[in-house]
Amino acid sequence: MMWIHKIHTMDIRSIDLNLLVLFDAMARLRSVSRAAEAIGLSQPATSAALARLRAAFDDDLFVRAGAQMEPTPRAQALAPAVQRVVQAIQSEILQPAGFDPANAERSFTLLTPDIGEVAFLPGVLQRLRQEAPLVRLRALSMPRTAAAQALEAGEADLAVGFFPDLQKAGYFRQALFRTSYTCIACARNAAVPSRMTARQYLAARHIVVRPDGREHMLDRFLEDKGWHRHVTLELSHFMSLLSLLPGSDLVATVPDDIATVVQRHIAVKTIELPFKPPQLQVQQYWHRRMQNDASNRWLRGLFYEVNRRDANARLPDWQAAS
Repeated sequence: MMWIHKIHTMDIRSIDLNLLVLFDAMARLRSVSRAAEAIGLSQPATSAALARLRAAFDDDLFVRAGAQMEPTPRAQALAPAVQRVVQAIQSEILQPAGFDPANAERSFTLLTPDIGEVAFLPGVLQRLRQEAPLVRLRALSMPRTAAAQALEAGEADLAVGFFPDLQKAGYFRQALFRTSYTCIACARNAAVPSRMTARQYLAARHIVVRPDGREHMLDRFLEDKGWHRHVTLELSHFMSLLSLLPGSDLVATVPDDIATVVQRHIAVKTIELPFKPPQLQVQQYWHRRMQNDASNRWLRGLFYEVNRRDANARLPDWQAAS
């Protein structure tokens, strides 16, 4: 490895890696013209590069002997090491990074509210069993500022759900589906009718769920109307509704998907709202630093395939948040 010592004494910044590519081609082909063809240079440019190579190593390196350019002893000693360097650059540095889910043994961190774990993960886990048996998922719920920081720092790979605070520069987003709101109550709750007037709705005893203290789109919608609900209980987790609604006189206005999940576990009735509720866009978000990462592309592709709905009304496959 004397040649490396020589480069260091000369200052490695003076060595063009393309010269090593030429050296490797000359060592294999023993011809300036064939080396020029192999590396895609003209013969005059190759001859000029060979002159620079000789100057860099202070050795003729390759000299004409009959029809071939034969290596000097110095070139013979350098050839195996140069070949290893060139092959390493081509195979380990210049090759696009890939991801093989079938053999990957790694963990991904997903940011989603508790209901996202119930709504989004079952189908994803089924696909993982089939396609990526060694991949692990970690689902977390975070406040909006912590979620952005986690994605920016690489502590989380993807955020899935309703994250309007991530619609800003530096993020990409992909639409999964649109949803709205449903009002639910215990099936035995006789205190509320199946259809309420605005007065009855506002006077009812409401459970309001604000994951991590977030204001929901419905809150802003009602505030814009000048309406204020009678809030009896405020929660941070949607799944708490499973134990709090049964046997109570409480109502909860929740995203449609959450109402569907709750109905699978407890007996509830739906109540027709006295207004047309707003729609919210459920999307997945990732930081721009992960846009071209092969493993992240695979992960968000999987979530998109499993959880996307209404193909005729979808947004473009992905777009920069702004």
